[in-house]
Amino acid sequence: MRAMVLLGPGQLVCQELPRPDPRDEEIVLKVGAALTCGTDLKAFLRGHPKWPPPTRFGHEYAGTVAAVGATVTGLREGDEVMLVPTAPCGSCFYCQRHQENLCTSLMDTYALGGYAEYLTIPARVLRTNLFAKPRHLSFAVAALLEPLSCVVFGLRQVTVRPDDIAVVIGAGAIGLLHVMVLRALGVERVYVIARNSQRAGTARQVGAFGIIPSAAEEAQEAVLQVTAGRGADLVVECTAQVRVWEQAVLLARPGGQVILFGGCPPGTLAAFPTARLHYEQVRIVSPFHFTPPAVRQAYELLCADTLPTAQLLSGTYPLVRLPEVLQRLQRGEGIKYVMIP
Repeated sequence: MRAMVLLGPGQLVCQELPRPDPRDEEIVLKVGAALTCGTDLKAFLRGHPKWPPPTRFGHEYAGTVAAVGATVTGLREGDEVMLVPTAPCGSCFYCQRHQENLCTSLMDTYALGGYAEYLTIPARVLRTNLFAKPRHLSFAVAALLEPLSCVVFGLRQVTVRPDDIAVVIGAGAIGLLHVMVLRALGVERVYVIARNSQRAGTARQVGAFGIIPSAAEEAQEAVLQVTAGRGADLVVECTAQVRVWEQAVLLARPGGQVILFGGCPPGTLAAFPTARLHYEQVRIVSPFHFTPPAVRQAYELLCADTLPTAQLLSGTYPLVRLPEVLQRLQRGEGIKYVMIP
């Protein structure tokens, strides 16, 4: 089979590898579509601490069951499925407290390698986070289950009201997914802070009530203008930049909520005015990954086929053109690309 292998920063090659055979509790998935992701771009440009080279990568995908292990039940060859690439153990300290996203062995069986014709899916994922793909969903849209699960998990950490005014900072794929889910939750007034005019246009297409075309650090006056001088009920940061984390806290109203979604580089520090958190009771959450209930909710949202997900897909390419596609993303072109093995 063909698979894209990351040899080191900027070094990505298509290799011929043996097609995998499943162990008793596994399946082999024939990838129908894999999606690009900002994390993949970072790994391509500078490596990834959890993915030492040479490594296969790609973690947003959907496909068809190609082989079934001897003890697997409920699945057969030819079934079309959608999934997320991790699942919790169910028994560690964190799993027992319904914090499965912090499971101590969560990454031990990470089903990495979606940029390939085939990959093995471990038993944990089969038991918890794999679902039948409805025929009306394309493999490309089904592959959005992973990023959508992260967004849903984050929004489950806050209280959302239909009359809220929400501000999303950033109009990349994650910011746009936040707009879609907030609209699905009944929030009409969702503003997006975005300087990239193309992405701002996409934000409007997926449901943004308005666009604030400035840097986050320069947006405070505009946010006050659209919120009757109070600040936003909910602010969602989607840039993974420390300076934007710090600014996000300043855009919320007293008693408001802030989701610091983007993961900043390890070792960085952010500073916030203590009076905002204490005297003005601004609540901050910073969600990581997802839990099985969030995955289930994301699956149901996708199956309902009411989210304008097609707006996220910027083009379809054969797998061997992945280096070219990643270079497009580096230049700020497009949002997500569909890779077909």
